Amino acid sequence: MNALIGEFFGTMILVLLGDGVVAGNILHKTKEEGTGWTAIVLGWGIAVTIAVYIAGLVCPGHLNPAVTIALAAAGMFPVEQVPGFVIAQTLGAAAGAILVWLHYYPHWKETKDAPTILGCFSTAPAIRHTWSNVLDEALGTAVLVICVMALGPNNLASGLGPIVVGLVVIVVGFSLGATTGYAINPARDLGPRIMHAILPIANKGDSDWGYAWIPVVGPIVGGVAGALLYQAFLTLM
Repeated sequence: MNALIGEFFGTMILVLLGDGVVAGNILHKTKEEGTGWTAIVLGWGIAVTIAVYIAGLVCPGHLNPAVTIALAAAGMFPVEQVPGFVIAQTLGAAAGAILVWLHYYPHWKETKDAPTILGCFSTAPAIRHTWSNVLDEALGTAVLVICVMALGPNNLASGLGPIVVGLVVIVVGFSLGATTGYAINPARDLGPRIMHAILPIANKGDSDWGYAWIPVVGPIVGGVAGALLYQAFLTLM
């Protein structure tokens, strides 16, 4: 139960800080408005670092169903614990989205563009192209999972792991994230998207459910592929 609470709370902090930097960047009349992609990517990377540090006190700090499922597929995490972790992560992401909505409450009314409002909660592609959007999410997540799995063999000094994971999120964002907004985390996208659909947000439009499966399926497929590829690489060494 402590591990599930940790995954919930950590993912909540992750989305609060990550979606928070997006909202501050694109909602109207904030002091951060228009600071751009660099601020968003750096904000997300630091959000991941902080969230993993917090959650890591009581749980593995996956904060991401794609990571949990990938580690289970690689035999590095108990399969029977996967459903509980995924549910806790998704609920935590939804809770984080609620906090973002409350924090920026007056700014929704000032922002008239519905896709911009949705962008504060979930991702959308720069160019809608199904197979390449799936590939983009899968590739970014594969890189993330490979790096996470490589932390142990590299024998990092105690406490450095979350910083490295945050750096990976930053480099994935700069290198691969500009095509889809790089969810690379099903909970991070699905939980807030559900909240976008439910909450009485001023000026909101459609929650774009036609695209919603891509940031769920893409990261899971990419995460498992990355884990298996990494294991295959180790067997060749």
